Amino acid sequence: MDPFDAGAGGLLKQPKSVWATAGASVVAFMGIGLVDPILPSIAQGLDATASQVSLLFTSYFLITAVAMLVTGFVSSRIGGRRTLLLGLAFVVVFAGLAGTSGSVGELVGFRAGWGLGNALFVSTALAVIVGAAAGGSAAAILLYESALGLGMACGPLLGALLGDASWRYPFFGTAFLMAVGFLCIAVFLKEQPKPARKTSLLDPIKALGHGGLASAAVSAFFYNYTFFTVLAFTPFVLNMSPYRSGAVFFAWGVLLAVFSVIVAPRLQKRFGSLKVLGGSLVLLAADVLVLGYGSHTAAVVCTILSGAFIGVNNTVYTELALGVSDAPRPVASAGYNFVRWFAAAAAPFFAPKIEEWTDVRIPFVVAALTAVAGAAVVVVRRKALTLPQALDSARAGGTPTAEEPEPKHATEDGVTVFAN
Repeated sequence: MDPFDAGAGGLLKQPKSVWATAGASVVAFMGIGLVDPILPSIAQGLDATASQVSLLFTSYFLITAVAMLVTGFVSSRIGGRRTLLLGLAFVVVFAGLAGTSGSVGELVGFRAGWGLGNALFVSTALAVIVGAAAGGSAAAILLYESALGLGMACGPLLGALLGDASWRYPFFGTAFLMAVGFLCIAVFLKEQPKPARKTSLLDPIKALGHGGLASAAVSAFFYNYTFFTVLAFTPFVLNMSPYRSGAVFFAWGVLLAVFSVIVAPRLQKRFGSLKVLGGSLVLLAADVLVLGYGSHTAAVVCTILSGAFIGVNNTVYTELALGVSDAPRPVASAGYNFVRWFAAAAAPFFAPKIEEWTDVRIPFVVAALTAVAGAAVVVVRRKALTLPQALDSARAGGTPTAEEPEPKHATEDGVTVFAN
């Protein structure tokens, strides 16, 4: 079935509950890049340094990483709908409070609360969309990936449009949009059945005992350091107005969305997941080196271009995390995200520090090295990461054999977590 088919079960023929959840997902993903174009404005408005303002990402993703051990525990007990509403409520409250901050310390603290809410929401959104969607999981997953890409693209744009008047407005705007999402889900989404087995807090840690999943998590850890060096540190290097910076990261997000949803599956079909991932990581390393050492124009171009490689990597890593082990998908993905989000917390903290200790180019050298390290893990551990080749066979139209087990359903145990 073509997921873009407008007929029954197609991407465009979904219940209101699916569209409500997908719409709220767009806003949730917007929150990741929302502060990008206004980081210099926040630093100026709160009389803070670049390293202090970068803690907005560190606190956000540090809490997100730890929360990955909790989200499955919560959702398997109170259900997907209530978990979504709880996460949205946290985001509404803490995003609104962030806009009232009088110091960078307050803002960092409120972003941490925002991260907890976002973790609860995005950890459950895909499973809810798949469970409520018509026509199976293919169109639902595509809709979720599209929401992710659209949110990552529009976050910097919204931040620029509202942040040009005041750095506080993007936070108030996010709180308002998430409140709308809360109401839509409360009205249109019915409670789904709870999973038969409750998830324990230690299940994700135990899942990392699988060599393939641990390898995927370690590789993604290195990759995420590179990813969030680009996302959190580059705005200070570009040193542009909110509008110009927002336009750059909007273009970056568009490439991320297109390459994640459209290009990556075609590349995987032709070359295989591991070759695509290894090649994309090496190209990303080269891109960030040019970003650091090139002219200002080259830095702008390479920032935008990095979105293509990041989009490809996100798609392949998602499949590795969710298909490489025999653990239930929500458990495997929680363990994977627990590891990789620590790099998303580390990069925004260390990149400005490295600049202070050395010069502005060295953070990008480190980011290039971590991307290469991620590729090296894929090469060295390729035998442990071979299971996703079954996904390549299925994508090409083949039927998984006994040696190529069919990928597990996205709603196994009733909840999955954000793996992109």
